[in-house]
Amino acid sequence: MVAWGGAGAGMSAASQARRLKGPHELSIVVFERGHFTSYSACGIPYWVGGDVEQRDDLIARTPEEHRARAIDLRMRTEVTEIDVTGQRVRAVDRDSGEASWTGFDKLVIATGARPVRPDLPGMDSAGIHGVQTLDDGQALLDSLDRARGRRAVVVGAGYIGVEMAEALLNRGFEVTVLNRGAQPMATLDPDMGRLVHEAMDGLGITTVSGAAVTEILTGPDGRVTGVATDAETYPADVVVLGIGVTPETTLAGSAGLPLGVHGGLLTDPSMRVTGYDNIWAGGDCVEVLDLVSGRLRHIALGTHANKHGQVIGANVGGGYGTFPGVVGTAVSKVCDLEIARTGLREKDAKAVGLRFVTATIESTGRAGYYPGAQSMTVKMLAEYRTGRLLGVQIVGREGAAKRVDIAAVALTARMTVDQMTALDLGYAPPFSPVWDPVLVAARKANAAVRAAGSA
Repeated sequence: MVAWGGAGAGMSAASQARRLKGPHELSIVVFERGHFTSYSACGIPYWVGGDVEQRDDLIARTPEEHRARAIDLRMRTEVTEIDVTGQRVRAVDRDSGEASWTGFDKLVIATGARPVRPDLPGMDSAGIHGVQTLDDGQALLDSLDRARGRRAVVVGAGYIGVEMAEALLNRGFEVTVLNRGAQPMATLDPDMGRLVHEAMDGLGITTVSGAAVTEILTGPDGRVTGVATDAETYPADVVVLGIGVTPETTLAGSAGLPLGVHGGLLTDPSMRVTGYDNIWAGGDCVEVLDLVSGRLRHIALGTHANKHGQVIGANVGGGYGTFPGVVGTAVSKVCDLEIARTGLREKDAKAVGLRFVTATIESTGRAGYYPGAQSMTVKMLAEYRTGRLLGVQIVGREGAAKRVDIAAVALTARMTVDQMTALDLGYAPPFSPVWDPVLVAARKANAAVRAAGSA
């Protein structure tokens, strides 16, 4: 077995296969082009911001630990070519430049994703950073130390952009977020994104909506000095790209492996690449089935990557596993504001031809009379007439975000909002009102479904 990529999916697949097959039954070679393996990329903003003290705190297992389990892990080695017919890959040692071919009977592709980097003047200047790997995080920290001033511009206001805005604020930088959309967090509906915008402004983060970046300005030394939009120029000593990521599938596509509309590899439920019995793929480089809409999506999350790896490792190791799909659950925060979503937004439901009703409520995370009770807003989408839950978005303070897990389970089970109102959730004043906010939203959505049905 050859695995291409040593982060979540690749090392999970290698480790699971090794649990099932000993060294004499299955040889395992893993190529990783970076300096680190088996780490939490999701934790990088919190390391940059100082919440996590040491880089190594994000590393679950070192290369030496993997090698001790008879996994031939080759660090700083980049795959540059796939010969599908000849069942071999060409890899280059990034330090020595030495190249060689390695044969495989089973290939696992876990190349992850790369930050979107617009093709704009000055985009390759010093002081501009994407944040996808530990190497990226270290480069950003080094750049922050070298910055001439304390002005940071974040381009993009998705999960990465919002989290990095908080990290830079914690580092003592004056932060401006430039967002092309009307509101931050495009994974939310605009009315919920507005709540995030207001909270960011309240924290001292300047968020500029409708800002299309046109150029990166640089000084005589080639280092960034500002970011120009079609309306204004914003001074910057460091720039972080939070525009999103795209699947790293350039070589896989060149080798003729099938890619979807989002650029990710296509697989069957066993995570085999479609049309190939001996090639698997998982993690941020694949597209996955959305169980609510029935369409394929690209979602770059470590939770999915590790599950994909477990499934792949089981199948490569002689067992059996499948990955059924996702409902699109994600949580984030900016300082004390928690943000969560699962299922479909309004635009997603419209795109697949679903008619729906919505319900938005405001409640608190604890009983209103209990000290520390703070507000949260819950928005719920339900299918017209049937009442099937379609999606939930939550914005609030302490205790808000993880409530989305209730909705994630309900979506997976294809529950209706009427069925949700009877869920037996935990209650005590320090943890919830007697009617949990998610159930309050379900009651209101159910009323809207009934009203729509009688109209």
